Amino acid sequence: MSNEAWREKLTAEEFNILREAGTESPFTSALNNEKRAGTYYCAGCDQPLFTSNMNFDSGTGWPSFFESIEGAFETKTDFKIVYPRTEYHCAGCGGHHGHVFKDGPAPTGKRWCNNGIALKFIPD
Repeated sequence: MSNEAWREKLTAEEFNILREAGTESPFTSALNNEKRAGTYYCAGCDQPLFTSNMNFDSGTGWPSFFESIEGAFETKTDFKIVYPRTEYHCAGCGGHHGHVFKDGPAPTGKRWCNNGIALKFIPD
């Protein structure tokens, strides 16, 4: 889709995160406290990304997951803050979601740090 079409589909905040790789302020997402069983979807294209059993409280202020649904994301190296980080984006629409770090819990040791604005949660 063109940027114009994305601007019509998304809110200004969603556009900033998903299409311009922005970052929401920590501790602002209602999804930080989401405890129900369900699935997290891309706010841009409705692709399933995470299940609730992949979620954990990282204490960072952003929804965090120790793994993602297979094939949900593509990654690239991001140097925006000088040192390299692994950015991930939706495999369906290319929307930016966050960064994956190597400081998560077992069994993966990964922390998929996601912008809550980029997610839509649907309870089971």
